[in-house]
Amino acid sequence: MLAVYHPRNRYLLHIGAEGKDEERLKLAGLVRSVAVIRAFGNVDVVGKPDAMTYMGSSNIASVLHGAAILLKADGGWDWFVTLSALDYPLLTQDDLSHVFSSVPRDLNFIDHTSDLGWKEGQRIQPIVVDPGLYLARRAQIFHATEKRPTPDAFRVFTGNFFSLRRFLEFCVLGWDNLPRTLLMYSNNVILPQEVYFHSVICNALEFKNTTVNSDLRYMIWDNPPKMDPLFLNTSDYSQMVQSGAAFARQFYKDNPVLDMIDEKILKRGRNRAAPGAWCTGRKSWWMDPCSQWGDVNVLKAGPEAKKFHESITSLLDDLNTQSNQCKFRGTLQNTTPPKHNVLLALGLLEDCNSEVVVEAIEAFGRTRILIHYSGVTI
Repeated sequence: MLAVYHPRNRYLLHIGAEGKDEERLKLAGLVRSVAVIRAFGNVDVVGKPDAMTYMGSSNIASVLHGAAILLKADGGWDWFVTLSALDYPLLTQDDLSHVFSSVPRDLNFIDHTSDLGWKEGQRIQPIVVDPGLYLARRAQIFHATEKRPTPDAFRVFTGNFFSLRRFLEFCVLGWDNLPRTLLMYSNNVILPQEVYFHSVICNALEFKNTTVNSDLRYMIWDNPPKMDPLFLNTSDYSQMVQSGAAFARQFYKDNPVLDMIDEKILKRGRNRAAPGAWCTGRKSWWMDPCSQWGDVNVLKAGPEAKKFHESITSLLDDLNTQSNQCKFRGTLQNTTPPKHNVLLALGLLEDCNSEVVVEAIEAFGRTRILIHYSGVTI
């Protein structure tokens, strides 16, 4: 987590229900042990974990739970990023915030396509049940013997996402019934995290023209692609850093390429935050420069910011092309739920007990990036 830390961001750490309470307490202790995190209080740990099955809908439930907690706890962030322990940054948070400070706040970076191809028969039509939704112990999804037809009441899209706050509010609060309808449908889809948010945004009239077709991640896939991208190593370093992506996936724990990124890009020492303009301490082998800090609203862009800015500029230049638009055909019935349904959703949000370990932070500046980090170690 320290590789993506900045005092202006907000972080929610989650260890799944299969983890032990001792692990969560240890994580909370590690959070408290970092002076800058204690000072700014911008890292929360979920005390009551969600059961998660990677291929099942409990994964979506966990993301929506995290979004609901952070919508309630902090009103100052702009974008929502989900990262796992297999992700790693390819630029500093100063670089990321510097470039995003000029990006319009009505855009969602969401890699999506309606060309389902082989996924239609292998992931969309099969019916699965996720025991993580109703069993206390971890279990694998199980498959029904029959398949169901591809929906024609809405279009199905797949991909990954780096999303806007207002879109997450739409998914959580649901002033239109579409998010709930698609949530019910996605409950029985394999890998629904690759379907739900993309299908909601591309079928919602309010949001379908806010998409930039990229999730800002660097990944390498087999051909044909398997369930997950290939693991990256030192042989991928040059191509990875030249990609103009913000993050890369996926890495083995303690792979030497992570040390290369730390040394050459993030300039951070082991078990230390990636330094930015906010760090004012002297850098040495025995002293963490981020153990002292100044104005956290000051940003200092590094060389990676230029590549990332070029990548974002190219995406925004293509914003009105077919590749950056949801390929939406037909119309959807746009119904507004009764007011008592909306109030019920608000009531459920108010009753949400996150049992966060670290208290909420002060708001700093206007450009805030929220990061929901799952299965992390510091």
